[in-house]
Amino acid sequence: MSNKQNVNPLDEYFNGKFKKQPQSPPGLQKEMDPVPDCGEATYKGNNQLKGKRILVTGGDSGIGRAAAIAYAREGADVAIVYLPEEQPDADEVKKLIEAENQKAVLIPGDLRNEDFSKEIVQKTVSELGGLDVLALVAGKQQSTSSIEDITTEQLKSTFETNIYSMFWTIQAALPHLSEGASIITTSSIQGYSPSKNLLDYASTKFAIRGFTIALAKQLAPKGIRVNSIAPGPIWTALQVTGGQPQDNIPEFGQETPLKRAGQPAELAHQYVYLASEKSNYVTGEISGITGGLPLG
Repeated sequence: MSNKQNVNPLDEYFNGKFKKQPQSPPGLQKEMDPVPDCGEATYKGNNQLKGKRILVTGGDSGIGRAAAIAYAREGADVAIVYLPEEQPDADEVKKLIEAENQKAVLIPGDLRNEDFSKEIVQKTVSELGGLDVLALVAGKQQSTSSIEDITTEQLKSTFETNIYSMFWTIQAALPHLSEGASIITTSSIQGYSPSKNLLDYASTKFAIRGFTIALAKQLAPKGIRVNSIAPGPIWTALQVTGGQPQDNIPEFGQETPLKRAGQPAELAHQYVYLASEKSNYVTGEISGITGGLPLG
């Protein structure tokens, strides 16, 4: 006998073939088909993060957007960082945060720039009055078939976005983080089982795993927790802007045991959990949300 209150994960979201839909990077989520679910109409909060001040990189779309929306609905004020080309998506997030009577701070710019990666902390502290949680979600992913085709420019851009900016932002944030603060990085299934066409991206995700575990040990004596979330194939603008070959888009996510791509909203609760006191005994952990693909 089935329980009508249960939701079947196999068909909770779109589980057919996606259309090929190339966009130029960084792309706009609102132009995707189907538009990713970031919890706009589905996430319900209950004040788990009341009074917290949170900085989210990549908060305009995809996983970062889902985290930002969830944080606001849990009672937090939120600053989001995004590329200037992503302003239309960021404006939508601002409205969603403010609809919860929470402060929203928009910070456009390029995280590959060291000064900007540090300035976002000062801007957040100035506008929100402090900083309690860092959710570092922004990332660059570019599919390239051969190492011979990865230019120095691409390699540098991927590492600056995914690794260097993380170092710079955390370095700037530490003087503002007190006991009970939380840092959340975003790794990937690619940091465990790398695809051959994502050589540079997967390399950064392996690095984020090691970074997270080592930093957790460094900061534990200060009462600051550091954890990471490792998504599997999630339907975001990252995929349609060159993160996957267009020929792979129709079958995207169907290699998982659940036979579909995940949606950003399905990660939001974990970003909330790791930001909250409910995870006070959790640090140095990598949480997989992969549709059944194994970590390790």
